[in-house]
Amino acid sequence: MKNKRAPDPDVPVGQLTRIKDVLPPPSQLVIPQDTIKVTLLLSKASVKFFKQQAAQHRAKYQRMIREVVDTYAERYAE
Repeated sequence: MKNKRAPDPDVPVGQLTRIKDVLPPPSQLVIPQDTIKVTLLLSKASVKFFKQQAAQHRAKYQRMIREVVDTYAERYAE
């Protein structure tokens, strides 16, 4: 009885060719924003919501809140 295995889809087939690295350096991946620190009181329910969403999406809840405020400001700025 011969032992025939199905080919592994993760193993490359044929000749491999090295390609040029097209990714930007790490310093260009994160663009710093001009920010200002403020004190803001939010409801417990709002903070709980953003913390839960941040945990699900592996993000930072303060960054999510900042995005919501920035999007609102961009939409209604004139």
